[in-house]
Amino acid sequence: MQNTKARSNIYALLSRVLLQELDENMLNMIKNDENILDFFPTLKEWKPLSEVPNEKLLQEYLNPDFVNLSLLHLIPYETFYIREDQKIETGGANPVTDMYSAYNFMVDFEVARTISADHIGVELEFMHHLAEAEIKALEEEDLDAVKDLKMIQSEFLNKHLLKWAPLYLINVKYEARTPLYYDVADMALEFILSDNEYLTKELNL
Repeated sequence: MQNTKARSNIYALLSRVLLQELDENMLNMIKNDENILDFFPTLKEWKPLSEVPNEKLLQEYLNPDFVNLSLLHLIPYETFYIREDQKIETGGANPVTDMYSAYNFMVDFEVARTISADHIGVELEFMHHLAEAEIKALEEEDLDAVKDLKMIQSEFLNKHLLKWAPLYLINVKYEARTPLYYDVADMALEFILSDNEYLTKELNL
């Protein structure tokens, strides 16, 4: 159970940071939580994090970097990477929508800085959603449901995230102007690969 909770929390953290700009609450959470900072070693050593006021950090450093990496120079959408015409599928034909619908996952487009359901932050949030469902099944001692949910997570990683997210995240590491987004990309890349290995072992695939 503890392992699944940890996985769920990591997916939630990665999703939140990659989905929209930070607000002051989120920045404070990152700054004041040693467990989170341990995931972001470059950020932890970055002098402006402790020396620059939060408002300036957000307005002059972190949020411009987010806009550069998510809206201006890089494209965080699966269909851009997997379609030959490199167009983003914003409608019902998007490859992730059937899986979302099947597992009662709704995308809040008003909250997220996204135009399509296959944004990396949304796909990571879906993995968080599945891990939370697995926790519920563990609490209810429904072992069949636990196995089914692990299978679904493995399938989603292999059919979706692992097919394109590594390329996007490597580009983020290369383009990032702040340690936060460098570290987040590095962590996300390592985590989805290691989580896939974990699920493969758990399922004896």
